[in-house]
Amino acid sequence: MAGDNSDHFEKTVTIITLKKNADMKIVRVVYTTRPEYAETNKRNIANITAELKALNHPGIKYAAYLLPDGKTFMHFDQFENEEDHELLTSLDSFKKFAAELAASSLEVEPKLEILSLVASSEDFFG
Repeated sequence: MAGDNSDHFEKTVTIITLKKNADMKIVRVVYTTRPEYAETNKRNIANITAELKALNHPGIKYAAYLLPDGKTFMHFDQFENEEDHELLTSLDSFKKFAAELAASSLEVEPKLEILSLVASSEDFFG
């Protein structure tokens, strides 16, 4: 009987964890700019992060990284739900970033991937 209780407990914990993160959206985008556009792109990304910091919205975790070649960017974003993703893309700073990036003649077009959380040392969104 102890085995049955243990199995039940594990299933319950798994279900609670999945429900807690069921609406979470994780997005990774990678693209390569022309070398002469990289500094402009960094400034536009800095404007997005400044606007997000001012909002202090708990459902958005946004980060952007520059790869060693100095022109390939990776954005890694975590949202509590789809509405939070839509909030990011509605920001004036994000719209400016997206429009200028689209007009910049990228070397490699953006590749967007939706990821699934397997495990983390950090609690996300409650």
